[in-house]
Amino acid sequence: MGKPTRESELDRNPILIYALCLAFLHISSQLPSLSLSLRSEAQKTNQKKEKTAAARKTAAMGGVPGRAAAWLLFALLLSSSAHSFYLPGVAPRDFTTGEELTVKVNKLSSTKTQLPYDYYYLKYCKPTKILNSAENLGEVLRGDRIENSVHKFRMREEEPCKVACKLTLDAESAKNFKEKIDDEYRVNMILDNLPVAVLRQRRDGSPSTTYEHGFRVGFKGNYAGSKEEKYFINNHLSFRVMFHKDELTDTARIVGFEVTPNSIKHEYKEWDPKNPQVTTCNANTKNLVQGSTVPQEVDTDKEVVFTYDVSFKESDIKWASRWDTYLLMNDDQIHWFSIINSLMIVLFLSGMVAMIMMRTLYRDIANYNQLETQDEAQEETGWKLVHGDVFRAPINPGLLCVYVGTGVQIFAMALVTMIFALLGFLSPSNRGGLMTAMVLLWVFMGLFAGYSSSRLYKMFKGTEWKKTTLKTAVMFPGILFAVFFVLNALIWGERSSGAVPFGTMFALVCLWFGISVPLVFVGSYLGFKKPPLEDPVKTNKIPRQIPEQAWYMKPVFSILIGGILPFGAVFIELFFILTSIWLNQFYYIFGFLFIVFVILLVTCAEITIVLCYFQLCSEDYHWWWRSYLTAGSSALYLFLYSVFYFFTKLEITKLVSGILYFGYMIIISYAFFVLTGTIGFYACFWFVRKIYSSVKID
Repeated sequence: MGKPTRESELDRNPILIYALCLAFLHISSQLPSLSLSLRSEAQKTNQKKEKTAAARKTAAMGGVPGRAAAWLLFALLLSSSAHSFYLPGVAPRDFTTGEELTVKVNKLSSTKTQLPYDYYYLKYCKPTKILNSAENLGEVLRGDRIENSVHKFRMREEEPCKVACKLTLDAESAKNFKEKIDDEYRVNMILDNLPVAVLRQRRDGSPSTTYEHGFRVGFKGNYAGSKEEKYFINNHLSFRVMFHKDELTDTARIVGFEVTPNSIKHEYKEWDPKNPQVTTCNANTKNLVQGSTVPQEVDTDKEVVFTYDVSFKESDIKWASRWDTYLLMNDDQIHWFSIINSLMIVLFLSGMVAMIMMRTLYRDIANYNQLETQDEAQEETGWKLVHGDVFRAPINPGLLCVYVGTGVQIFAMALVTMIFALLGFLSPSNRGGLMTAMVLLWVFMGLFAGYSSSRLYKMFKGTEWKKTTLKTAVMFPGILFAVFFVLNALIWGERSSGAVPFGTMFALVCLWFGISVPLVFVGSYLGFKKPPLEDPVKTNKIPRQIPEQAWYMKPVFSILIGGILPFGAVFIELFFILTSIWLNQFYYIFGFLFIVFVILLVTCAEITIVLCYFQLCSEDYHWWWRSYLTAGSSALYLFLYSVFYFFTKLEITKLVSGILYFGYMIIISYAFFVLTGTIGFYACFWFVRKIYSSVKID
């Protein structure tokens, strides 16, 4: 018999564990179970049977050597008190012939409404007792609801034509089916952690096949000779399970799960509840009797017989590569075009920064003590003239410190998440792993937020450090939580499974106030105990008057110009990210994403330095907020692009779905603003300190 994977405490009862999140050590011990796939264990299992267990394809750039991943994981496990266990579905499972296979059902999903629903929201065949599979935090936030089903398979034993049940649709059930068919809802099922898929041809016409996730609830059409549009339900499912056989042990591993949905108005002579038989399904040939059948219409008081058949097909695909077809990219060349496009922008900016640094550090500084002519003095000493004001504290220094601290927190979370994803710990096979990892990493990175905001605040000679720390801990998450709560209330109103339950909401609040807020205060305390950063030059008591600025140096214009290049460096990759979020596609090409992320950092830093230099040369010393807003303005272009994407790529028609889309895109744009703004600020901060510490001021 196959060895079932053991589930962690967190996977069995996530709400209970998260409600006790004040216990810091317990949460930290559970962290590997949320974000790491225990690949070293999987490799041990494979070594006896497969000498080469290739790592799951996690990025277009390739994986990480198995031995290095195993050692890294071993070190992580030593640092926590977690016991060794498999994450469900991540370790391979061997099935013997005749062993029962459990088919689970997941949410109903639609790209037209973005509102997931529980499978049994529609009147499908129900098992005697509906059992919920434990979902982790990420799955709950995604709207996954995984439950058992009436579909029973046995390994490598074909089922020619099996009747699931017979149901009569009442008015409400028929109405629900029609609504879901109108909105193009798809049914999602899971077998051995593989989602069910429908085969489709690639867009480029190549012979290799790709998958569509899930199958349609039904379709609309009309009978011959009639113009009246009718609704038809896919009530017969032809499943095909691909398996990879082990020649030594005769066991097999599941490597594919496909379905072909059909709509058939089944006929029967006499209904026997114990052994139901239909004449429209030929048990001997395993095929539907074609020609005489008509599709099953959906309407009030219509009788629907749900049936399915199962076939098994041996495959050369190894277990380690079974996700490849799901993750097959149709347009990987576009990603390389994106990278090259972004690198051109970076090279252009790097050239400008190099020119400025050469001019600043070699020519300007050398000439400060040997001014030859009055004209040259005016040209060369523009930025030196404001040395007595350049480190004057900005307006609202506390708020700037809050935003910089929050940006550091987002940056740390994004960086660590991306590294884990690159190493293969957050592959799509670990459902909800990415979301869970991001939430937990956000919570623990509060330490860096508190430290960076307090260090900056002390440099501004601020005294109310506790107030600033509290704002750092509460302001950004508070705004996000408020928007999220309103959106969640809308989802509740639609009776969607995407609504986050109260228990999970309470768990998130516990994580926030129980772990994140205390860590921000710890970081702030450590930062405030450090000696303050000394300014390279002294600040004058009386502020210098800023001369009239040219139109192209006005704050609004230069800030808006500054955001174009960082956005231009990432907008192609942004298309794929939005597609994965809103069009129900897997996103796994973290290799490309990491390169684009690095390019974004460099672009934000360089454009801010260039514009900051021009600003100082025009004797405008208000650079603190300007540097933050210059890079942060790329978030405005991100949001405008999301509006363009909404009207050109999505078919959302419902008001609630539109509000959800723009609500979540506002959250994403706001986080992007804080991240890019912080990068720009620190780049400019380093640049200004560097140039003013390189000259002697009389």
